[in-house]
Amino acid sequence: MTYPTIRPRRLRASEGLRSLVRETRLNPADLIYPLFVVPGNRIKEEVPSLPGCYHYSPDMAVAAAAEVYEAGIPAILVFGVPEYKDERGSGAWDQESPVQKAITRIKAAVPELIIVSDVCLCQYTSHGHCGLIGNGCVDNDPTLELLAKTALSHVAAGADIIAPSDMMDGRVQAIREALDAAGHTQVSIMAYAAKYASAYYGPFRDAVNSAPQFGDRRTYQMDPANAREALKEVALDIEEGADIVIVKPALAYLDIVRQVRDTVTVPVATYNVSGEYAMVKAAAAKGWIDERRIVLETLTGMKRAGADMIITYHALDAVRWLRG
Repeated sequence: MTYPTIRPRRLRASEGLRSLVRETRLNPADLIYPLFVVPGNRIKEEVPSLPGCYHYSPDMAVAAAAEVYEAGIPAILVFGVPEYKDERGSGAWDQESPVQKAITRIKAAVPELIIVSDVCLCQYTSHGHCGLIGNGCVDNDPTLELLAKTALSHVAAGADIIAPSDMMDGRVQAIREALDAAGHTQVSIMAYAAKYASAYYGPFRDAVNSAPQFGDRRTYQMDPANAREALKEVALDIEEGADIVIVKPALAYLDIVRQVRDTVTVPVATYNVSGEYAMVKAAAAKGWIDERRIVLETLTGMKRAGADMIITYHALDAVRWLRG
């Protein structure tokens, strides 16, 4: 049978009908909100390239985290701007660094909020790369010990989930072994498993002052042209102990999200990154788009592609719009 017996428009006739047959649903429990912490006290300053997002000192991060939890968003992803940088990135595992201080304060004030901590060295190194430099390039294996030290310091501060974003080979195994050896067998790892060398990261690097001082990150982040390699990276991270895997960025990589979702059984996250966010905010400020509709459509598309959770700077706005 076909038209006029079959009329697909029947099920689009009203909002009630459209909602009844809706295949993909977005809700606050799907979202993770990124939070930037900086040195100092009483600091809340908007990030110029990320309108609506802020740098918080550890004391001010507590109120921001509480707002996230009260909105029904279950988790935050914490990034830090350090007080100092050096060749080794030693501020990354310094228990007095802003990230560790913020995690401790947030966990004490909002214990039910899940704290995911980003583990990388780029914003802590004077050269801006994600690992130690040897012979003019990032030296993979010596970097693993430092990433594990950083992970342990975050867990000591109160982190629930460790999220290594460096893309060093073997870092998930190194972190898992270090956590288990220290008795942290219940701490999860959310691995940036398929992280591409993307131009969409520009505003983030501004937010955490992490742009490399020489070269680029294409020797360790993935080539945007590759899809099969993403499945290889994801499989390796799961074998090494990853509990959740991330595909990053999101919009230009929804095919990767779908392939990963169809291939693995662990939860899959995608990161709606800074450039994707900034483009929407810029167009909305010009009146060229309907920000609410664009954001909810975009996030729903990520869910439809197969993401179980979405890391997004839009999270607080999205929750307000979903409930409005």
